[in-house]
Amino acid sequence: MANNMIPVTILTGFLGSGKTTLLKRILNEKHGMKIAVIENEFGEENIDNDILVQDTGEQIIQMSNGCICCTIRGDLARVLGDLAKQKQEGKLDFDRVVIETTGLANPGPVAQTFFMDNEIADEFLLDAIITLVDAKHGNAQLDEHEVVQRQVGFADRLFITKSDLVDEKVLADLRHRVLHMNPKAQIRVVNFGEADIKEIFDLRGFNLNAKLEIDPDFLAEDDHDHAHHDHDHANCDHDHGKCDHEGHDHGHHHHHHAHHDDKIKSFVFRSDRPFDPNKLEDFLGGILQIYGERLLRYKGVLYMKGVDRKVVFQGVHQMMGSDLAAKWQPVEKKTNKMVFIGIDLPQDLITDGLEACLA
Repeated sequence: MANNMIPVTILTGFLGSGKTTLLKRILNEKHGMKIAVIENEFGEENIDNDILVQDTGEQIIQMSNGCICCTIRGDLARVLGDLAKQKQEGKLDFDRVVIETTGLANPGPVAQTFFMDNEIADEFLLDAIITLVDAKHGNAQLDEHEVVQRQVGFADRLFITKSDLVDEKVLADLRHRVLHMNPKAQIRVVNFGEADIKEIFDLRGFNLNAKLEIDPDFLAEDDHDHAHHDHDHANCDHDHGKCDHEGHDHGHHHHHHAHHDDKIKSFVFRSDRPFDPNKLEDFLGGILQIYGERLLRYKGVLYMKGVDRKVVFQGVHQMMGSDLAAKWQPVEKKTNKMVFIGIDLPQDLITDGLEACLA
């Protein structure tokens, strides 16, 4: 990351999940950072405004501790451009940006802003999407609102808040559920928005690097499940190490998990055989064209035929980027690992297609 790029964190979560509490904590803590906060309201009444700043006619308000707050009803790219310009001209001073979306917002278009607009991409670096889930109401909200599922699916990190209001079983069920929707995000249980600043900033969720985080619990649980349960996965092909998961009802340890038929599911593709680069490019291009809107996040470390370095790729909806990473070390096992998170994705079609792209 170039030193002069401004890191951006997107804070999302349903109404009442504790975003404002977390934001106040971030703004009031003595961390020495100058933070610009953008409240992305999409035009509805903003309930949090009086908490952050007293209502004034200005769009951008400099706060006493060096933080800046703006409320936008319009185009995010325009406000970001305005902030960057004022920073360059020395009118505003800030080190990073936090965007708080409304509880009803799908974070996808907000994230895409950082890939689509070249001027924004030159100045700002999207660091991570953090999603807050209310332990008490999270299950019901996930059942009722697809936007809450999207918020979970997009996350680089999930904070489960208000855990003191529920018993351990409810918490374990919720954790299990979101883990299957998004195995890539690390899950933290936090009380009253008291997350450590280190858990919020510089997570590098959108950096293209060879470190593909998949929650170790998710993988451990898969192994445990396959040893003990019959699954209705027709595509468990153990020879290729390809065994993929949906949000099914997996018994985990001694908890019984309620069955939730979430639209947003994740699956992992693995193979120790190399990909044929041309075949893979064609196939992924087709998948993005057809299913791009339904693909929330996808990420992978790839072993390509004829390439001595790891290839890393990731994307949001139709926007995909890839890059060469470190060389494969002699001691390393060369392998492909890809994770897809999306809405009603045709898992068999994608995994069979990927299988067909192997050299």
